[in-house]
Amino acid sequence: MNSKPGPITGSWLLTPKVHADSRGQFVESFQKGVFAKQTGLSIDFIQDNEVVSQQGVVRGLHLQNDPHEQAKLIRVVLGKIYDVAVDLRTNSSTYGEWFGVALSAENHTQLFLPKGFAHGYSVLSERAIVQYKVDSAYNPQAESGIRFDDPDLGIDWQVDNPILSEKDQKLPFLKDLNP
Repeated sequence: MNSKPGPITGSWLLTPKVHADSRGQFVESFQKGVFAKQTGLSIDFIQDNEVVSQQGVVRGLHLQNDPHEQAKLIRVVLGKIYDVAVDLRTNSSTYGEWFGVALSAENHTQLFLPKGFAHGYSVLSERAIVQYKVDSAYNPQAESGIRFDDPDLGIDWQVDNPILSEKDQKLPFLKDLNP
């Protein structure tokens, strides 16, 4: 596994080793000891989620409010996405800043986000299957988010005519967020 710090402190970009031959390929997508050694983090992931989406779908920006915040490890098993994270850690010097990274089944890059980030992505391929690990169970009462088109963030989602859920269309702007 190759790892390097992400664009905002606390985030990590991880690329597992791919073992390929004429039969196909094998990837060890996560190994707790290797993750801890390379990042210095001891995370106990408790749940895996899988999402299937079509091209143009934008999901997010989602988060769980304290005390139900979630650290996430995101990877793509089919297709390609543009993954976006917004730093919402109130004690962070990068509060309100965002970054985006292309994750795909081809590049095998994974994104780790610590607690305190809003997360979302757009689907760049015809279809995408996204899997992510979380270290805290989903709590509907703690659910929150930020509008994908927040003008203060100015995120380029890299898709024309984004497809959004009704719920995501009603999320507040960052300046109106009430965590």
